[in-house]
Amino acid sequence: MNTAKTALITGGTNGMGRAVAQRFLDRGMRVMVTGQTPASLAEARAILGDDARVVRSDAGDLTEIDALSRLVTDEFGTLDVLVLNAGLAEPSPFSEMTGRGFDAAFAVNVKGPFFTAKALAPALPDGGAIVLTTSIGNIMARPTMLAYDASKAALRALTRGLAAEFLPRGVRVNAVSPGPIRTSMIARSPLPDDVKARMEQQMVEATPMRRFGRAEEIAAAVEFLAFGATFTTGAELPVDGGWSQLLS
Repeated sequence: MNTAKTALITGGTNGMGRAVAQRFLDRGMRVMVTGQTPASLAEARAILGDDARVVRSDAGDLTEIDALSRLVTDEFGTLDVLVLNAGLAEPSPFSEMTGRGFDAAFAVNVKGPFFTAKALAPALPDGGAIVLTTSIGNIMARPTMLAYDASKAALRALTRGLAAEFLPRGVRVNAVSPGPIRTSMIARSPLPDDVKARMEQQMVEATPMRRFGRAEEIAAAVEFLAFGATFTTGAELPVDGGWSQLLS
């Protein structure tokens, strides 16, 4: 019988989620990651290899969340670590935000994590861990990011609430809060190259440590929360180059 620890990482086919998956695979864990686009799914399969189970799943769809929970139970039995990383960030000026856009942000960033944790609660053993991905946006006001930031603030509150719910079972629930992290998100943006370059420069200048973080640094923080922070629950760990702590 395979006794390796198991992990599910939603939004694990690219960027920070994939870095977490790779770190867990390097520990010898059995890992399942989810994503949506054919390109990200194919890329994850190529990079993570046969040791990772790559699954298409909509993080904001309750039917697909239920199907995912059944798949996890069938393949893993129990789940040692649940990383709720999937997120949706679509900038929009306040005056142009639509109900559909607002609902989409909250469906993926709040409703999805809530019901994924609920669906997989029976699979989490005593001593397991849940790690959510929040954002520095949950304490900052940023033009065009109102719906996203509000959803991440709700996710921070959800972290505390889930920590209280799971406390009797000894399952720890914490969050990692990324700042500006070097992923492909900006590169994939449809914005002109000069605008993207200006955005990157502004973020570097606004960060006390004067650089972008790396996805691997987020993965290290998630690993700590999942395994090392044995006397910590309900907390949020900022990994943002000092932005939230020195400038807020």
